[in-house]
Amino acid sequence: MTLFDLTGKTAVITGSSRGIGRAIAEQLARQGARVVISSRNQDACEDVANAINAEHGETRALAIAASISSKPELEALFEKTRAGFGPVDILVCNAASNPYYGSMDGITDEQFQKVLNNNIISNHWLIQMALPDMRKAKDGAIIVISSIGGLRGSQTIGAYNISKAADFQLVRNYALEAGPDNIRVNAIAPGVVKTDFARALWEDPKAEAAVSRRTPLRRLGEPEDIAGAAVYLAGQAGAWMTGQMMVIDGGVTAGVLE
Repeated sequence: MTLFDLTGKTAVITGSSRGIGRAIAEQLARQGARVVISSRNQDACEDVANAINAEHGETRALAIAASISSKPELEALFEKTRAGFGPVDILVCNAASNPYYGSMDGITDEQFQKVLNNNIISNHWLIQMALPDMRKAKDGAIIVISSIGGLRGSQTIGAYNISKAADFQLVRNYALEAGPDNIRVNAIAPGVVKTDFARALWEDPKAEAAVSRRTPLRRLGEPEDIAGAAVYLAGQAGAWMTGQMMVIDGGVTAGVLE
């Protein structure tokens, strides 16, 4: 067994029909894991699962649609995962939402509640649902995809950043509680990655160039840049890391470029 071998492990990845979630699912499967592809759209999930299964020539992926805003749907996600692949060994909480752009003093209660529910409470639900299998096995890895937005304020995505900062504390607290059962709980905080969520920052060449100039590595991230960290945290390589937040942002938070 190598440090990155995930053979025999079952992983649930939310928001994995595209972007960072899909890249993580693909890389976990390449390391031997059985992966559950989940997002709101069943057809989109099946497309990704079929592609992964075709790549490996066997059933390495299962498509199970679920909305992170619905606790019953998430409970069904875990029930179907156990029926298809067995107990859950790895959980990646990737799905999130941001329905509002603008000053915090203009956000409606409904919009703010949606951000908090989908980006914090749903992760709490998912972790609660994964812990029984992991406690029984005395082993497990939980990864929350947060954001460098949780490290600073914003004039346009303040509510989103608040939720991502809360995810850091969610990870720390669960790390303390689950650590005695050898369960690691960590967060990844990406910078600007070329996903649909950040499309406005990279689809326009001028906007992308402006962001790249402020990034020491002089480029935006790709979903695969985040996937490698998830493999590390999921496997034996990350066996002594818990309660931490890993920043992957091309150097943006290191300081201001002169």
